[in-house]
Amino acid sequence: MRIYTGTGDRGKTSLFSGERVSKHHIRIEAYGDLDEVNSLLGALDAALPAELAGGHALTEELRWIQGQLFSVSAWLATTPGTPMAASLETVDHDAAPRLERAIDRMTAELPELESFILPGGNPAAAWAHVARTACRRAERRVVHLSEELSEDAARAACGEVLVFINRLSDYLFVLARHLNRLTGHDDIPWKR
Repeated sequence: MRIYTGTGDRGKTSLFSGERVSKHHIRIEAYGDLDEVNSLLGALDAALPAELAGGHALTEELRWIQGQLFSVSAWLATTPGTPMAASLETVDHDAAPRLERAIDRMTAELPELESFILPGGNPAAAWAHVARTACRRAERRVVHLSEELSEDAARAACGEVLVFINRLSDYLFVLARHLNRLTGHDDIPWKR
């Protein structure tokens, strides 16, 4: 399979459901932002300290999230009500609760926040902060998309996606703090 087709050379691309749309269409923007988050999670995983990389539970958790992002992106790349939409699964109903359990697990080991903190610390933690900010942008795009949808079912599915993305940004914030703690870096408090 060739990686280049030339079909997008004039600023159009195809949704999974077959329609040709502008590359700045809100659906393309939304799943494009999630693709960026997915890539940033790959960079975060690559930056993990050796003792946390490979078969470690954290790598497995990140890969599960990356898989969820592919599923969510497929839904966002498909027009509701089309035959292709009927064949797609929405985000796993346990995805947000699973992220919440991970957040709670990591938070239990962290000192309580007493101020805003600056992004940074260990390189993997810094990547988690970058992924968090991209995730927040993706969330804003999905909110915009959900406001454009007219079908109740499409809005409901988009709402489930929004819960997952919102929880993911929370997870990435806590993960950054967790990675800093594991590598001996303190949170960097914001000072006015």
